[in-house]
Amino acid sequence: MAKKTSRKQLLKSPDEFLTFSEKVVLYARDHSKPFKIAGAVVAAALVIYLGITTYLGYVNKKGVAAYNTAYAELVKAMGENPEKRDLKKPEDLFRGVMENYGSARVSRLAPPQVAYLKFQEKKYDEAISLYKAFLKESQDTTYRSLARLAVAACYEEKGDMAAAIEELKEITAGPTDAFKEQAMLGLARVYRLSNQNEKAREVLKEFIGSFKASPLLPLAKAYLAEYGS
Repeated sequence: MAKKTSRKQLLKSPDEFLTFSEKVVLYARDHSKPFKIAGAVVAAALVIYLGITTYLGYVNKKGVAAYNTAYAELVKAMGENPEKRDLKKPEDLFRGVMENYGSARVSRLAPPQVAYLKFQEKKYDEAISLYKAFLKESQDTTYRSLARLAVAACYEEKGDMAAAIEELKEITAGPTDAFKEQAMLGLARVYRLSNQNEKAREVLKEFIGSFKASPLLPLAKAYLAEYGS
């Protein structure tokens, strides 16, 4: 059975995982234009996987140090002009974590980081393969939702809207999924991109009715007005 992480567990300290999930909400609120272009799923993959290092209890200090070095290089690369980014260095460092510290728990987080780099390089099939391999290994429901968001983003960028919809529906089907809000907005957008406007409206109306206190509510209402209520 998949391990379910409670909100209480996630809130044990400001540095743990929920801090990063909350950043997704803030990003959505403050960057509505990029959301309309690339989608909430891409933002989720970006914000969450770049800040995920502090959540697990690690067993190998050298592995953690190597992972953090790779993470720092990734942050540095993403802060540079897209035309000048060197993504090979952080990718090599993350692959080093996978190869040299395979017995450490931290090594489980390296594949999605490499997958994200492949996404940035528009090598979507490689990214999907890495994310799905991570899905097979992870039993934590929170991580699985994040990986599905990332896979859906890859399919969307490939133009395979049907596959993106199926990934997002896996998340929205859960009554208490931590990322259901982001997935619902993504699902509505992908429905619209695939000319299924009525389904897009249905999802947005459900969102507005279910998440009245959500910081993403204005974005959902804006989408609905754009799609036609």
